[in-house]
Amino acid sequence: YVLRAVAGVDGDPDLVHMEIQDASGGYCYITCQIQNCSDKTMTVQFAGGTDRDSLTVQDDYIFLQTTSANRTKYYVSYRRNGFVQMKLPKYALPKDLQIISTDENQVFVAVQEWYQTDTYNLYQSDPQGVYYSILLENVRSTKQPEENVLIDILEVRGVKGVFLANQKIDGKVTTLITYNKGRDWDFLNPPDIDMNGKPTNCKPPDCYLHLHLRWADNPYVSGTVHTKDTAPGLIMGAGNLGSQLVEYKEEMYITSDCGNTWRQVFEEEHHILYLDHGGVIVAIKDTSIPLKILKFSIDEGQTWSTHNFTSTSVFVDGLLSEPGDETLVMTVFGHISYRSDWELVKVDFRPSFPRECTDDDYESWELTNLQGDRCIMGQQRSFRKRKISSWCIKGRSFTSALTSKVCECVNSDFLCDYGFERSAPLRSESSKCFADFWFNPEAPPEDCVLGQAYTSSSGYRKVVSNVCEGGVDLQKNLAQHMCPLIAPKGLQISIREENLAVKPGEDITFIIRQEQGDILNTKYQVDLGDGFKAIYVNLTMTGEPIRHRYENPGIYRVLVKAENVAGHDEAVVFIQVNSPLQALNLEVVPVVGRNQEVNLTAIILPKNPNLTVFYWWIGNNLQPLLTLESFLVTKFAETGDIRVTVQASCGSSMLQDSKVVRVFDHFHVLPLKFTKHLDMYNPDIPEWREDIGRVVTRLLAKETNIPEETLMTVVKPGLPTTADLHVLLPANQPKRKRSVTSDKRIAAVKQALNAHNISFFLRGGYWVLVTLADSDSDSRRIGGGSGYWAIVVLFVICLVAVGAFILYKFKRQVNLSRNVYAQMHNEKEQEMTSPVNHSEDTQNIIQG
Repeated sequence: YVLRAVAGVDGDPDLVHMEIQDASGGYCYITCQIQNCSDKTMTVQFAGGTDRDSLTVQDDYIFLQTTSANRTKYYVSYRRNGFVQMKLPKYALPKDLQIISTDENQVFVAVQEWYQTDTYNLYQSDPQGVYYSILLENVRSTKQPEENVLIDILEVRGVKGVFLANQKIDGKVTTLITYNKGRDWDFLNPPDIDMNGKPTNCKPPDCYLHLHLRWADNPYVSGTVHTKDTAPGLIMGAGNLGSQLVEYKEEMYITSDCGNTWRQVFEEEHHILYLDHGGVIVAIKDTSIPLKILKFSIDEGQTWSTHNFTSTSVFVDGLLSEPGDETLVMTVFGHISYRSDWELVKVDFRPSFPRECTDDDYESWELTNLQGDRCIMGQQRSFRKRKISSWCIKGRSFTSALTSKVCECVNSDFLCDYGFERSAPLRSESSKCFADFWFNPEAPPEDCVLGQAYTSSSGYRKVVSNVCEGGVDLQKNLAQHMCPLIAPKGLQISIREENLAVKPGEDITFIIRQEQGDILNTKYQVDLGDGFKAIYVNLTMTGEPIRHRYENPGIYRVLVKAENVAGHDEAVVFIQVNSPLQALNLEVVPVVGRNQEVNLTAIILPKNPNLTVFYWWIGNNLQPLLTLESFLVTKFAETGDIRVTVQASCGSSMLQDSKVVRVFDHFHVLPLKFTKHLDMYNPDIPEWREDIGRVVTRLLAKETNIPEETLMTVVKPGLPTTADLHVLLPANQPKRKRSVTSDKRIAAVKQALNAHNISFFLRGGYWVLVTLADSDSDSRRIGGGSGYWAIVVLFVICLVAVGAFILYKFKRQVNLSRNVYAQMHNEKEQEMTSPVNHSEDTQNIIQG
């Protein structure tokens, strides 16, 4: 079933882009030639299903989105090439994405991130629309009754690169302006006097001008801010003076120099219409009472005249102008009463002008920003406008652009590259770009192929459509690197039928994916668990699925191992034949002591109230342990890396997760804490906690010269954000020197933490400091049969071990654990957050 179709968007009038619904109820995106569109000629442009009504074609871009496990991913096709996932910051975790603009080979999007409710963050892309850098946070949004979202950002027409936006922080809304496509933002300077010539007493930084940026519900009247392509620099809008925007105050202000100086013209909101390239401004009061008077100005709002456009007052419904920017004819349409038909009143301003303008009737003005800089977007631009004293018609031949001169490049012509952020977005503050904690600028790109070269980012990229030349080049002297042979990483096994439980003889299709690593020089060993084994090359590049059929009931361990000279990775999935299927996440302490009790906890999302059976695999053992509770207490008798896998089965649904646990004889644990800024950006998901732990470990290793492989930082779930630092024994360390060496390393770590030498940059201009949770307390030594319970309790409360194949509910122990957890965390249970299904996730973490 064809849901949507767009023809001719590719420069080919016969090419049709369609969003269809297939027989299974899913949605996909296809193209075909309109003369011969059949099942055989259709081309699938995007592998996998897409979200309904997500197909958007705009200029050179096509956008699509897919949703899986409550996570939405966004894809873009540039100039009808293949679809690529849009690269937003790693932990943006968008709930919604709105396309603002696709002008000038660039995409502006507003993203509502996981922690936002009534605001969006504004991002800007590279020309391909793939990599996005943040421009402005917390832009106000409003949801309409029809579920449409209105975002308070406006592109000023007539001067490229100028935008207005309303930012909402702590309930306070303020208006900002940018002249260089979001690289720098400033407040609007207030006028010194009001429309009556009295002082406004509005002085920065306590008082600025703020404008309403909403669109009008009526398409035949202007919104609250009016601009026009053929009237550059002319902006007229409704707003107020003060420390913030006030909803009920809608005084009218005007600027003729693109926001540098403003004047008040009315005390109430008016509908605006520009005629003759802005040479005539028409204003009619926005009111619910009938009118017969309009106001107009021919000197950019300096003075206003009134005109009775009708002898009988009418309720004004809208304003229209005749086609053409040079027109001086407009129509007011309305009704005398709510039962009457429309009344159309034509107003012709042509007789009021004696002649057409000549060159002597114009003067020039140069575009500057609020700091007086003339070089904007890499050039000095001058425009011409009619002199206030001239009473003439600009006419059809009028052009506003006068001259432009290319400037030398300066720092403000560059913005932060993908993975980098500025410490402060306003011009008056720091403009240096810092790498986000999750981004490694030196790492090769994911598609890096052995033998090819890549360039590491300096942290800056030139603003798109900026034409500056010479001068400062923040992208020069970039280091060139040859793509190394990258070990496979992120190997995944998925099943096209999305079932881990199948019937005997039922076809099952395995799809192997790899997130990173060399593909051409990697071989893949596949073991389907029932005797079928094979070796593949280029398996993940070709995308060819592996089809198989299990004839006999049982549990089959499917193993795929990717290996090249640089390293290897593996993925495991357990297939249950003649069993149902479900979904979960495994939480486990990554470092444990040998023969010490450890708690394995499975968190189900969403929580299923029905009976759920949990299957636990320890190591390579095909014989699972079964429980009816979402936890298992166990011990590891041998040291080394042990993979733990859990499956949750409820009815016909099933899902699995697995983690690797490192088992040691001895190690030390130091409790860590972070400055509270980190809690503001903590989405409380495992991947985020792993990245934070990784960056802390790397910083500690660098500061103390301790080998990084002997340190491990484990960030705990929930708020406030805390962590445990595990100091491990080197593999080649003699046993008799264990205590001496450990004491030296512990002392070195404590010294680095107490000296406040461990910190990393966080978005929003914050640096996060890592310190000891209790500087007076000593580290805990794990091993030798004592002390391990303390670390386990802090992470997840110890429960009671479950024997193999014994299905028994430990109600008393579970309730006790919940009480202990509540006592330990006091009132912090309410602060646990997750970007996906907050209430259920929080409840599952508490119960765990």
